[in-house]
Amino acid sequence: MKTIRKGSRSAEDVVMLQEVLNLAGHPVDVDGVFGDTTDQAVRAYQAASGLVVDGVVGEQTWLRLLGQFPNYAVDRARKFLTESDLIQASKQLDVELAAVKAVTEVEAGGHGFVGGRAKILFEGHWFWKRLKAHGLDPAEFQAGNEDVLYPKWTSAFYLGGVREYERLDKARRIHEEAALEAASWGLFQIMGYHWQSLGYPDVEGYVELMDENEGEQLRAFTRFVDVNDLAKYLRQHRWASFASRYNGKDYRENRYDEKLERAYARYAA
Repeated sequence: MKTIRKGSRSAEDVVMLQEVLNLAGHPVDVDGVFGDTTDQAVRAYQAASGLVVDGVVGEQTWLRLLGQFPNYAVDRARKFLTESDLIQASKQLDVELAAVKAVTEVEAGGHGFVGGRAKILFEGHWFWKRLKAHGLDPAEFQAGNEDVLYPKWTSAFYLGGVREYERLDKARRIHEEAALEAASWGLFQIMGYHWQSLGYPDVEGYVELMDENEGEQLRAFTRFVDVNDLAKYLRQHRWASFASRYNGKDYRENRYDEKLERAYARYAA
């Protein structure tokens, strides 16, 4: 683990620290921000544990914390993607394992979880559309909710990381289903509104599985690829065709096709 202290920006490590501090009886919000409250909780834990009280979470503090809660690390590890998950996906899609690994690397950078919950990005313009789909006029709810409800896409209100749940929770108070449908979920950031086309019983069921582990997130991705007939592009190594359909018309800006091709070549070797 990284050495972190007040002001550190290593969100994943801070989230882990905050989760374990809560287990240790030093309650803090799990928000990925190492601020005053987390600093005070660290110092209190260090004092109670006979450690140097400096607010610095280095090797000694990490070892004491994680050693105190060994099941935490085990449960956390179970959430991550495994080789067998990838092999199963390649068989299901009838594509090379190297192609599945390439897509996973490029499209699913990082982890599928943050703060113990599935990684999300809340999209206010999709919330606008989903409210309409549920027979509601979004304009009636916009006042005071401008950061989660707007007619056109913008990144201006993104908070990133675990704080996206703040935006989601605010939207859920307006309409539960529409809010869940307006967020992208997990490693592959599949939007919630796809739940029906992907064969899930409802959006709540989809979200529940996305919270299970990255293997379930990968299965949502394989369903998405299958339903949208994208596997043929992976079989034929037509990376631009896949990227344009998966990432949208602006895929060239991030060179997704080039990244896919390079990643495939590396795994195929």
